[in-house]
Amino acid sequence: MKLFLKDGSIYEGESFGASASRFGEVVFNTGMTGYVESLTDPSYAGQILVCTYPLIGNYGVPPHDRWESEKVQIAGLVVSEYWDEYSHHEATQSLSAWLKQSGVPAIFGVDTRALTQKLREHGVLLGALGDKKPRTFADPNEENLVARVSIDERRVYGDGPIRIIAVDCGMKENIMRTLARPETTIIRVPWDYDFTNDDYDALFLSNGPGDPMRCVPTIAHTAKAMAADKPILGICLGNQLLALADGATTYKLKYGHRGQNQPCIDMHNGRCYITSQNHGFAVDAKTLPPEWDVWFTNANDGSVEGLRHKSKPWMSVQFHPEASPGPTDTAWIFDDFIAQLKRRV
Repeated sequence: MKLFLKDGSIYEGESFGASASRFGEVVFNTGMTGYVESLTDPSYAGQILVCTYPLIGNYGVPPHDRWESEKVQIAGLVVSEYWDEYSHHEATQSLSAWLKQSGVPAIFGVDTRALTQKLREHGVLLGALGDKKPRTFADPNEENLVARVSIDERRVYGDGPIRIIAVDCGMKENIMRTLARPETTIIRVPWDYDFTNDDYDALFLSNGPGDPMRCVPTIAHTAKAMAADKPILGICLGNQLLALADGATTYKLKYGHRGQNQPCIDMHNGRCYITSQNHGFAVDAKTLPPEWDVWFTNANDGSVEGLRHKSKPWMSVQFHPEASPGPTDTAWIFDDFIAQLKRRV
């Protein structure tokens, strides 16, 4: 099996996933662990994932309740070395068996260092995994990926006094685990659900795949929540949606930020946090209305990693404070949000 890139490059490897051909946007992840969480993260929908860490598969696949969604979300997987003889007390199957059951192709034996260098120099590229070079390369960004990965109907979790509308744009399960507390009721709704007339105390905007500009209904509903002065927390795609709802713009990063080692600086106190990230778009700081402060910036490229409004109860971060995988250094952001709501309710 081979990885074909739109620029004409071909990387040959040995198959250890499904015998299938798949298109996708080829991106790289710099994490040393956490492949199960990454593969099930809906933000990876439509993408062929390249792992920069050379050894993948050595701890197998844990039970379903440890995944970040109900299935493997990536279009394909490319690694340097695959290890089938896994060893972990929670593992239930090998990575190869899981990928085959999921219908997801994967190859190993690829020089992922060279491939990553190409992606850093050129930027993300369209690609295909298969045995034959395709005539054309499908671009997943032309599809509304959020509509593909969002839930289909409204769901309610818990019975606490604080009612939070959580807009599922491809929400990771660990976000739900983190928001679910004795004092909260989480009302999880589809990406285009009109919650503006519902009874709720705060709004949460989740992570998700693709171009945020395609989430037109979500942006419009968020703007109405802002007009009602509802407290809002956004994560990843939610950071971009919140900015768009107040008139800012977003842009596509050259190769995105994916991994568990992204340094972000808190612009209020200068502290640097190591964060878990997975996104390909960012907020253009120059387009933010003057009422907004840039809360966090990426220490590597200076891009916006978080926003706070100067007077309204609105805040968002581009990284993943819920981790899974990655460091939990910024988990306090959820605590601060819930504490804010307790003071209001």
